[in-house]
Amino acid sequence: MKIDILAFGIAKDIIRGQTLQVEIPDGATVGNLKAMLTERFPDFEKLRSLAIAVNTEYRPDDFMLSEKDEVVIIPPVSGG
Repeated sequence: MKIDILAFGIAKDIIRGQTLQVEIPDGATVGNLKAMLTERFPDFEKLRSLAIAVNTEYRPDDFMLSEKDEVVIIPPVSGG
């Protein structure tokens, strides 16, 4: 299935754009997606944490993705 991803902050720099479409197998989880993204874009390994929101809610690694989900990569935030 195809998933559209929206990226912010350094994640946008890592994927070289704000949006990305990826093909993932049916039954894939957020954790599977993170692993696939890290394999394709090794710079994700350098981040201390990487949150994924699906349909406007943060989701754990075991959350199962569905086609048509809105997936957002949220990198760690710093500042003050």
